[in-house]
Amino acid sequence: MEGPTPVSALIHAATLVTAGVFLIIRCSSLFEKSPTALFIVAIMGALTAFFAGTVGLVQSDLKRVIAFSTCSQLGFMVFACGLSHYSVALFHLANHALFKALLFLSAGCVIHGLLDEQDLRKMGGTLKLLPMSYTMILIGSLALVGFPFLTGFYSKDVILEIALTTPSMAGNFTHWLGCLAAFCTSFYSFRLIFLAFVNDTNTKKVYIEHAHDAPIKMAFPLMILSLGSIF
Repeated sequence: MEGPTPVSALIHAATLVTAGVFLIIRCSSLFEKSPTALFIVAIMGALTAFFAGTVGLVQSDLKRVIAFSTCSQLGFMVFACGLSHYSVALFHLANHALFKALLFLSAGCVIHGLLDEQDLRKMGGTLKLLPMSYTMILIGSLALVGFPFLTGFYSKDVILEIALTTPSMAGNFTHWLGCLAAFCTSFYSFRLIFLAFVNDTNTKKVYIEHAHDAPIKMAFPLMILSLGSIF
């Protein structure tokens, strides 16, 4: 699903792709009547979280890394539903909406500032040129990986704790794959930051000459979302 960055932010963060998780939560009374269905939901959620995380490790498109990250986080929400903790899944859905919208819109600012370049391999050396975008992506990434006391920590960590304390095969399976998926999340998040900002520049001279940070009308929504991602 390709689209303009604000559309990606809206669809990935809060509406289209999270509709399936929301539907499972709304139909929780039906799922609770079938332990087999819950088991399948938990296993598929954990497999999705891990598989999408591994795919995110090798993407070179800035927005695709974040898109596969969304898929991985949806896996976390789904396996929380499979373990019958629907409120925690919805809590993670709400938190994820904030920091994922922040990540997508910040990525849009980077792409805009580098004359529509999206390839991570053709970025780097922009830390001083795009300080605001860097700060916002850093906040979003820290929330995404579950850094202590940011929003992602309070929901993602609880999901892994729930899996650990569920005395069943599904609980054991989801906990281990969830931990592996969380490791993948940390790896590709900091890989993205390193390649886009910290690494030696590998972009065209004209891109660096015209690089500019987001104007205030693009930066203002990011500031609001960053508050949501922290608090």
